[in-house]
Amino acid sequence: LQGIFVLGLPYALLHSGYSGLLLIVLAAALCCYTGKILIACLYEENEDGQLIRVRDTYEDIANVCCKKLSPSLGGVVVNVTQVVELIMTCILYLVVSGNLLSHSFPYIPVTEKTWSVIAFVTLLPCIFIRTLKIVSKLSQLCSLVHFVIIFVVITYCLTQMHQWSWAKFRLSLEFEDFSVSVGVIIFSYTSQIFLPTLEGSMKNPEEFRCMLNWTHFFACVLKTTFALTAFLTWGEKTKEVITDNLPSFLETLVNLCLLTKALLSYPLPFFAATEIVYSCISKDNHSNYRSPLLALTVRGSFLLLTLLMAMFTPHFALLMGLSGSVTGAAMTFLLPSLFHLKLQWKKLSFLEKCADISVFILGFLCSLAGIVCSIKGLLEVFG
Repeated sequence: LQGIFVLGLPYALLHSGYSGLLLIVLAAALCCYTGKILIACLYEENEDGQLIRVRDTYEDIANVCCKKLSPSLGGVVVNVTQVVELIMTCILYLVVSGNLLSHSFPYIPVTEKTWSVIAFVTLLPCIFIRTLKIVSKLSQLCSLVHFVIIFVVITYCLTQMHQWSWAKFRLSLEFEDFSVSVGVIIFSYTSQIFLPTLEGSMKNPEEFRCMLNWTHFFACVLKTTFALTAFLTWGEKTKEVITDNLPSFLETLVNLCLLTKALLSYPLPFFAATEIVYSCISKDNHSNYRSPLLALTVRGSFLLLTLLMAMFTPHFALLMGLSGSVTGAAMTFLLPSLFHLKLQWKKLSFLEKCADISVFILGFLCSLAGIVCSIKGLLEVFG
């Protein structure tokens, strides 16, 4: 919930104004709610009225909901969506790595795309990652570096309080800018694809709802504080990656820390995406799944794909907005509410049904608007 993509939140406030603050809070509440109903879809009541976990993954839920159309249709849709979201996350790590390097060493005559290629070279060892144990250690380092970065940025912003002005917030909004901001904010909260595994691995699964409440509450507070202090400090000069606004004596240090975090964060979504592909392949041909050559080919192809996409769409906020509008909205709002209605329609109260339907409609509208505006923005940049 506190990934590197919070760096785009101040830029989202630039285009959404006061409504952006409301969106950060609303997105936290809605994501927390859909996380709960998604986990509820894993359970069914037995003859004694006790809840029993009968499903393990997001894919299992989707397959049950779509079994009348096709036994595996739902799982295919969910897996494709998950892989797209994870790959887009990897692409964003490469994009931001190139951006950070170019701003850290402006005196070196190297383009941002070339810096992305250099960052890509350091990620080649990811081809040989075969277990989650290595990834988990890298993720722990990422968390530590991330909080150091947030602390430094907020501390600097607080030293500039004398120039803060609420007049920097926009009252009138451009629909297209606002829609892209919605995608950015949604993408900063997406975590639904990991929740079934997380809940299943908890020592006390009954505490999951409480855990979800507190994590989203603290995430909301930290995101709001970070985005607000940064935007009040730089106002209309707020850039896509907020660290670009820092003075030179801090920018290089923070950017190098962010670069380290981005590169260490890359293996997690990369590993998760390749594991999904491997699990699908193993269902059809178990022997090929064990082939080391096939494993290296798939990982290498994924690595190359992220580099090519990073080279052709080097626009951090627009790409993040598009990702949030497509895969983020689908996995976070559309599918959980739809599956919950499908599996537990008879047990839901009228208000619960209204809540699920409202979340679905809201998610669909935000997704549609965000897709159109993000694509239009990317086309204008290339044009």
